[in-house]
Amino acid sequence: MDRRVEPEFLDELPQDDSRAIRSRKDLHRLNGWMGYPRIMADTLRSVFDSQIPRGIVDIGAGDGRFMLRVATRLGPQWNGSCVSLLDRQNIVTQETLSAFQSLRWHAQPIKTDVLDWLRQSVTQSCDVMIANLFLHHFPDAQLAELLRGAAKRVKVFVALEPPRSSRSLAFTRLVWVLGCNSVTRHDALFSVRAGFAGQELSRLWPPDPGWLLQERPAGLFSHLFIAKRTDVLGCKH
Repeated sequence: MDRRVEPEFLDELPQDDSRAIRSRKDLHRLNGWMGYPRIMADTLRSVFDSQIPRGIVDIGAGDGRFMLRVATRLGPQWNGSCVSLLDRQNIVTQETLSAFQSLRWHAQPIKTDVLDWLRQSVTQSCDVMIANLFLHHFPDAQLAELLRGAAKRVKVFVALEPPRSSRSLAFTRLVWVLGCNSVTRHDALFSVRAGFAGQELSRLWPPDPGWLLQERPAGLFSHLFIAKRTDVLGCKH
């Protein structure tokens, strides 16, 4: 099955459209059902071992609730971490920011296009950049640019994406059972068609012997990509 990147309804709807609001709730529920917050938290904990990163960037962060669930799972060891929540829409609520604060995390929403942000020469480096159900929105040329920009600024990059497989396609036809609305049902199919298989993300990462890459299935419906600098202290290889 060839990769196909097509516009998704949620990306085109106004942020206050009732269908968009409902779809974001659907995605929050689907993330939990598929175990994405647990997989991301376990991956970050494993990668960094005893050295806790302080600068985190979540690209395509949406309303920030995915990262909040990850932060909750990471526990008190990660207290004091700072996370930048990048998204084209400003939809992070004060309630979500307060929840980060209660975990002793500092969360900063940044309304921007990620490619524009990465092109800025003033963009600061960070310890880790994460992406959840975000990279599949980009065709290969733009995705390669995004990954090149990330490689210049991070020590670790972790992405969870839809696996492009017949099993995932079959699952998209069943999300109505979980109460998902028409926007979510449409976008689920398109997300899987634009998802990843094999080592496709690894091939788009800039070639550099200073990076260790891992790409594999994780759980039933997740494609996990990890890039980490080999000289990062405390990282497991």
